[in-house]
Amino acid sequence: MNLAMNLKEMLDAFRAEFLEKLPSDKAAIMQRATDVLEQEFAYKKFLQLGDSAPDFTLPNAVGKTVRLSDYLSTGPVILTFYRGGWCPYCNLELRAYQQMLPQIQALGASLIAVSPQAPDASLSTAEKNNLAFDVLSDVGSKIAHAYGIAFELPSDLKALYTELNHALPGINGTDDWTLPIPATFVIDQNQRIALAHIDIDYRNRLEPAHAIAKVQRLSRQMTAV
Repeated sequence: MNLAMNLKEMLDAFRAEFLEKLPSDKAAIMQRATDVLEQEFAYKKFLQLGDSAPDFTLPNAVGKTVRLSDYLSTGPVILTFYRGGWCPYCNLELRAYQQMLPQIQALGASLIAVSPQAPDASLSTAEKNNLAFDVLSDVGSKIAHAYGIAFELPSDLKALYTELNHALPGINGTDDWTLPIPATFVIDQNQRIALAHIDIDYRNRLEPAHAIAKVQRLSRQMTAV
């Protein structure tokens, strides 16, 4: 099975299997948190087509500092925000992008994944998933805030995540419980957003093929100029 072309199918299959094992009271806590978050962000204006993408500088998994605008100097960028290597939905997404990485690079584009994890945790995520693209650490979620997708977990979800060994302060090296809403942006070389996919429900992700299709259109436009 082609993982990248069937990411939604893989996510849905994992979700069904996970819910079979998860006690109903814990599943209710997770669903309630998602519902509340949808209400909180219902009228929020997210970054959209044509907006300027905030530039940033972050460390990658081996501690090297990199800058978004440096990537853009060589071609478009697919920028995806994920919650962390502890999140199975995120790992499925990252592996799907890794499978499509040769196509992305062949188009002269770059792929960047950003999470609030500390660099050591980002390195573990990269190694576990055999990732050959930069996995950046947004410790303190400053970049997620700049992109308008940061939120803090409610108290009952904090307790549940702690019970599940996903206590964010220990993973992210901070005192907060902030996560990004999973989001994917395609950014052109003028630092303009050409595609923005933001879904409040963390179990849903953009198919990598859709991001690549946008990069292909950008490449054709550049060729035509």
